Amino acid sequence: MKQVVSFLALALSAHAAEVAVRREGSAFRAAGLPAIPPEGGWPAVFRVHVGDASMPPVMGTYAVDGADVIFKPRFAIPSDVACRAIAAGKEFRFAAAVRERKSTTHVAQVYPTAREIPANQLKFYLEFSAPMEKGQAWERIRLLNTEGKVVELAFLEIEQELWDRETRRLTLLFDPGRIKRGVMPRDQVGSALIAGQSYTLQVDRDYRDAEGNPLTQEFRREFRVRAEDREPVEPSKWSFQLPDAGTRAPLLVAFGEPLDAALATRLIGIDGMSGALTLTANETTLVFTPDTNWESREYKLLVDTALEDLAGNRVGRPFDVDTFNRITVRTNRGVVTVPFRVR
Repeated sequence: MKQVVSFLALALSAHAAEVAVRREGSAFRAAGLPAIPPEGGWPAVFRVHVGDASMPPVMGTYAVDGADVIFKPRFAIPSDVACRAIAAGKEFRFAAAVRERKSTTHVAQVYPTAREIPANQLKFYLEFSAPMEKGQAWERIRLLNTEGKVVELAFLEIEQELWDRETRRLTLLFDPGRIKRGVMPRDQVGSALIAGQSYTLQVDRDYRDAEGNPLTQEFRREFRVRAEDREPVEPSKWSFQLPDAGTRAPLLVAFGEPLDAALATRLIGIDGMSGALTLTANETTLVFTPDTNWESREYKLLVDTALEDLAGNRVGRPFDVDTFNRITVRTNRGVVTVPFRVR
């Protein structure tokens, strides 16, 4: 036994300086090993490990190819996983391959979708195609005027960014102090948006998603500004396109103005009916498709009074009150009903 061990030691010593291991896809090729496997088989002189030194060798099969020995793991080791091979006492390390990550994340939508907004616009919603990394908004998002210059402090730059649970939708609030009349920021600095002018919402390509990847490209949305909107939302003035009884045709409700996209899909419903609710025509029209057939009877459209238009005006209450114009219509948080009959 001592002679066999001595012979193996001599053989390995003679070849150690010439031993080399290279990785070939999912296999490992060792050159310079003895032509005859030792008593303990090829694992005694050639093995592959993943992880630290305490981990056992990777299981697999051996084959002789000319003067080389090839080890093929039972389960392929991904190229982005580091590993090491031990051959004739020498260690060969294989670093994890760096995967080239191609970005697919982009700005999927911006609300409102209309290209004309009121000068007292309250917010934007930015929807991304994938979850995003927090804490970048005020570095990566800008409002540009018609000359391409940044509108300073257009948005309310709060530390706690307003994301949804999936970090895919970001709410950008315009600084209310530059919207409300009779307050110092508006009086001293003026409104962020000026009626009759055009602006561009810009999102840098370097905005990172949750995986650290940049956007596929820079995003730009141009829009024009119209006069301020100080009128409350009035559901009683909405118009209906009614479906026929006995069908599941959609109910269409035209608001006469764009409404807040996120709020409208949550705060409007049909009493006693379930179904799919979407907004069309730049958020000016509601489309309700019921899960069951309509009956020939009266229904009620339910509207939460927290519903807002683009300027933050709510049902029965404007966003702010002009001290020179008395506002007599006010409502507390509740529900307004608008009846309609299906025949």
